[in-house]
Amino acid sequence: MSAPDLKVKIGTRRLSFFYGAKQALKAVDLVCYANRVTAIIGPSGCGKSTLIRTINRMNDVIAGTRLEGTILIDGQDIHAPEVDVVELRRRVGMVFQKPNPFPKSIYDNIAYGLRINGLRNKRKLEGIVERSLRGAALWDEVKDRLEDNAFSLSGGQQQRLCIARALAVEPEVILFDEPCSAIDPIATAKVEDLIHELKKRYTVVIVTHNMQQAARVSEYTAFMMLGELIEFDRTEQIFTAPANKLTEDYITGRFG
Repeated sequence: MSAPDLKVKIGTRRLSFFYGAKQALKAVDLVCYANRVTAIIGPSGCGKSTLIRTINRMNDVIAGTRLEGTILIDGQDIHAPEVDVVELRRRVGMVFQKPNPFPKSIYDNIAYGLRINGLRNKRKLEGIVERSLRGAALWDEVKDRLEDNAFSLSGGQQQRLCIARALAVEPEVILFDEPCSAIDPIATAKVEDLIHELKKRYTVVIVTHNMQQAARVSEYTAFMMLGELIEFDRTEQIFTAPANKLTEDYITGRFG
């Protein structure tokens, strides 16, 4: 299944991943198109989170792991010797399951990564903080309390702050790992609305256990099981006329 008119932003070829002797991914071939939302669904333990963590090499820090195959971003192998991992992680932002703001002010949560990268100009910092918070649909709620501790925000606001923090360093890709599983339905709706906006500027990949969410936010869906990519297609096709019986059984609730 291909979409020849769309640019491939991320591609994996025969991607396998091992935690010690345990194989978590088995020869996964996946494409994610630029400025589209790709959802990854499947039962717990099927390799969804492992897969997206290979895209920004977060699994590199886990001892005893091994990767086989290739991951390409814009056609470049992200494991090539000339690839700067810090720069890769700037280009590929990540938002986790539970909001994880720094124990700092709302302002400093956004400015922290910029300062580490050497930006000291106060006016530029303020501009990027505002732009990032606007990009995460949070500015109007926090603009008068930027010096408050980030932990004073609600769970849903903290998750949008983490999205703003990812946006501040101007990524090209944003990975979401179950971003709504720890927040309430109203906050979830705000994050989903935000994902629709983000795809205009970024390539978005979202791991979700919530199939309704996958159907609402994504154009493409990948169904995984036991480390294998079982089926990948347009989301509408996956949810209305899947080609694989396993996909159909999962979506109709026969297992999972």
